[in-house]
Amino acid sequence: MGTMKAAVIEELGAPLVMEERPIPMPGPGEVLVRVEACGLCRNDIHAARGDWPMKPTLPLIPGHEAVGKVVGLGRDVHGLWLGDRVAVPWLGWACGRCEYCLSGSEALCRRRRNTGYDIDGGFAEYLTGSERFVVKVPSGVDPLDAACLSCAGLSAYKAVLSSGARPADLTAVFGVGGLGHLAVQYAAIVGASVVGVDVSTRKLEMAASLGARKVINATAVDPVGALQATGGASQAIVAAASHDAAEQALASLRPGGTLVLLAMPPDNMLRLPIAETVHNGITVIGSIGGSRVDLARVFTLHAQGHTRVVHQARVLSQVNQAMAEVEADKVPARLVFEFR
Repeated sequence: MGTMKAAVIEELGAPLVMEERPIPMPGPGEVLVRVEACGLCRNDIHAARGDWPMKPTLPLIPGHEAVGKVVGLGRDVHGLWLGDRVAVPWLGWACGRCEYCLSGSEALCRRRRNTGYDIDGGFAEYLTGSERFVVKVPSGVDPLDAACLSCAGLSAYKAVLSSGARPADLTAVFGVGGLGHLAVQYAAIVGASVVGVDVSTRKLEMAASLGARKVINATAVDPVGALQATGGASQAIVAAASHDAAEQALASLRPGGTLVLLAMPPDNMLRLPIAETVHNGITVIGSIGGSRVDLARVFTLHAQGHTRVVHQARVLSQVNQAMAEVEADKVPARLVFEFR
């Protein structure tokens, strides 16, 4: 099958290594995808750093926002054809038989395998994906957009759904970068009055251009006081990897409000005042990525022109530089590796 270039985690905490790897062979029920684009998500950085309790098995090719064309079919593949453009998302495989899978919560399957964490991902010229879990990309959707939507878009969409945001609700999005700029748009689509909160003027300007009716610069204005002065937020979605943002979001809620935790800060902690949470009837939700149906809807919304993805392109050989850019918060929204 030949060889391919891949960025590989050889050691946790060390820079990724560019290697020549054999092009993988698709097994039964799998397809081989030639990658056109793969987004860089903070979860890829967490994988490379070994930040989470469950460590990945090394060596590993990260990347779970891969989009490309099917160039090989394994045995017993019946629903895809050579040339189909597909996304290979974070949820790489689930059992399909457990209570979670059967109730539409396949992202919670206890046997799930995540792309770029449990199995090799898209920081490579080729990867394999399960026919059942890759998702077709509609014609006319740019591969770079589709790559970002396959994780950031899906996660933001599911967070808005989980929040219960409705028309005329005041929905605050804390952190309007890679995840948050999409959460702003999905909340606006359902008719909520969206407030974007961030510490970057550039990101706040972007949020306003994407549908936020009001923006708050948390370095100049106390977001809790500003939101409570209007009666409090019905929903607060935390898309910033900061426990300070999470605590501000919680304090900004009106009675009966909902806090949705989406981004995961390195310190992994949130101080939760129990009495106030109980007395005010506050709901706290952890939002994990959605299902294949959710991703198909995300793609459809984009194909219909309802969303815009803000991204910058890089090449795979810049992987370590790109990770440093994301960690230093030097990019407006998303970075995507483009394969030519």
